[in-house]
Amino acid sequence: MITKLKLPASLFFFALLLILWSCSSISVFSPEAYKQAVDLKVESLNLMSFATEPFVEHEDEVSFLKTELDKAYEFALGRPSNEISTEQWKILIDKDGNLLGGFLNRWETEGMLGEMFVTEMQSLVGDAFDTIIGLESGKIFCPIHQPGSPDSDVPWQ
Repeated sequence: MITKLKLPASLFFFALLLILWSCSSISVFSPEAYKQAVDLKVESLNLMSFATEPFVEHEDEVSFLKTELDKAYEFALGRPSNEISTEQWKILIDKDGNLLGGFLNRWETEGMLGEMFVTEMQSLVGDAFDTIIGLESGKIFCPIHQPGSPDSDVPWQ
């Protein structure tokens, strides 16, 4: 009889991170990117809760949020060796996708969304943000590569 070897989830997660780290170069931890992701998660989930109301009442807030999300994407895109995080932001904000960008687009198109749909989407969007936040917090902190360090060409923000 052959039995399947079951690895604890934490061991599997560690192995996956080790493989990703060794197979691709990944940027170092950025406190600014981490804070940006956390702030945008809170702001996005909060704004999504108003999608049961007419879009026109929140049009300015949605426009502002989209701009902030675009800034986060561009920040990720501009960091060296940051392709994985950049792709996660791209998926999250895609207006034709099934996460935050698609949600905001649907709210604008339909005018109002149902409460159950909003609640389910908040869960999915929250998980997507947690993935971005988790990737950033899992990056190696390297003081030499941090903004403002002597070897860095990026000043502190």
